[in-house]
Amino acid sequence: MKRTHEIFFIAIPLVSLVVCADRLSKLFFLNTLSLGESIPVIRNIFHFTLVHNTGIAFGLFKDQGFIFIGVSLASVLFFSWMLFVHPQSPLPGRLSVVSFSLIISGAIGNLIDRLQYGFVIDFIDLRIWPVFNIADSAITIGACVFILTCIPSSAK
Repeated sequence: MKRTHEIFFIAIPLVSLVVCADRLSKLFFLNTLSLGESIPVIRNIFHFTLVHNTGIAFGLFKDQGFIFIGVSLASVLFFSWMLFVHPQSPLPGRLSVVSFSLIISGAIGNLIDRLQYGFVIDFIDLRIWPVFNIADSAITIGACVFILTCIPSSAK
């Protein structure tokens, strides 16, 4: 499959799906829960808890919104350029398309929150990990897939 086909059949649908799922889930929990309110799904293991995160992952660097808007925007632009403008990049095919798409969609989801609210809406609470959202998961999975695609096959 050519890179342009991969972009059309993988990247665009994946970015659209993840951004939509992220936006809908955040709006649902923003309208359902009060700040700090928690609904147990599996008590003491998995809850839905509404958190307004003004920092980055794990709540680090709180109240540095302008920096994170810039970082998110730079990430979206860089990975979009790598995916759409520079499709002949030396990276492996489908996995790099998937990883870039996940990173782009997660960055877009959290960027929308920062621009609209001044914070990121988090709601997935595993109790042993800081509260996160679908966009955070997409970025993390995308970064892990990207790292795996960069490991030479002889090292795997």
